[in-house]
Amino acid sequence: MERRTVHVAVYDTLADWEFGYATAHLRDTSFHRPPRPGIDVVTVAERREPVTTMGGLRLQPDLALEDLRPEHSAMLVLPGASLWDAGERNAPFARAARTFLEAGVPVAAICGATAGLAREGLLDDRAHTSAAAPYLAATGYKGGDHYREADAVTDESGDLITAGPTEPVAFAREILARLDVYEPEVLDAWFRLFSASDASAFEVLQAAQLR
Repeated sequence: MERRTVHVAVYDTLADWEFGYATAHLRDTSFHRPPRPGIDVVTVAERREPVTTMGGLRLQPDLALEDLRPEHSAMLVLPGASLWDAGERNAPFARAARTFLEAGVPVAAICGATAGLAREGLLDDRAHTSAAAPYLAATGYKGGDHYREADAVTDESGDLITAGPTEPVAFAREILARLDVYEPEVLDAWFRLFSASDASAFEVLQAAQLR
């Protein structure tokens, strides 16, 4: 099976905690049955210059945004960042999301990135969630009727995933499901383990490793 690549957008004030569950387990093949390659994770920034996360980590991007192409990607992941609510700084990433969706390549956005997609008009006709309905309403978008009170939402097309800032595990669950990383029972156990410390879920994951 050919290896796939997921692109993760990075920018100053990046919310460190929002994407780690997804990226770590895209690369991990421990529970893959049948065996399959892990998924490569490539970071993309507006320019190939270091960015500093909210937690003070300095990241060196792999790719400049101008070189990002949907046909070379399995998904674009947009984490939150304070910059999403600070003018137009991150607008180029929302426009990239439009290009991906128009090409039929999925996009996953969490926290402030959902507001960026709302401003771009990408949530007007799609089921979605975010930190709170009033947060998105403040963008002036037209998709309020499609807002869902849920930990994370994959829209009807299967190509747009959204979540709020307190739901990194649910966000990862939807990403792993969309990319068919784990079998359904393994994904369910994975979610129960990391979201609720469910000991019985660990037993399922151990059994998957031994198969």
